Amino acid sequence: MERAMKIGVISDTHLHEPDQGLLQLTQTVFREVQMVLHAGDLTHLAVLEAFADKDVVAVSGNMDGLEVNRRLKEKEVIQAGGFRIGLIHGWGSGRGLEERVRKRFQGVDAIVYGHSHQASNHVEGDVLMFNPGAYAGSLFFHSGRSVGILHIGDAGIKGEILPL
Repeated sequence: MERAMKIGVISDTHLHEPDQGLLQLTQTVFREVQMVLHAGDLTHLAVLEAFADKDVVAVSGNMDGLEVNRRLKEKEVIQAGGFRIGLIHGWGSGRGLEERVRKRFQGVDAIVYGHSHQASNHVEGDVLMFNPGAYAGSLFFHSGRSVGILHIGDAGIKGEILPL
């Protein structure tokens, strides 16, 4: 097993560029993470500049423009700390979202997704299903803003949701 690590997880930023809150996030909540996963709906690639001092893996989402869709894939599989993590945004209704994204991956230990603007952190079978919620929050679901941390170590891979 590789050494323990922390991965910052964010989704649905819906920004044109890093805002003050995102820049503060990199100095506080994400200060000790080795990597950042962005699960789509960046809106613009400039958002990723906030994480310039970290390894960053991002995927495109349904609200991303042409520039983002040209540069980022729809899904990725990341090797981290001896685990395979699927990264995808998601699509369609919130109902059945986890089942749809799960069908897109095989042989992974965790699936990180976004789209619903609702945080989720649970194990389904032997796969951690992790949605950090939305950095932008959600008026529709009346949910607050949140991000997440994946903790990887000898005990496995565990998720943590952090309200902002």
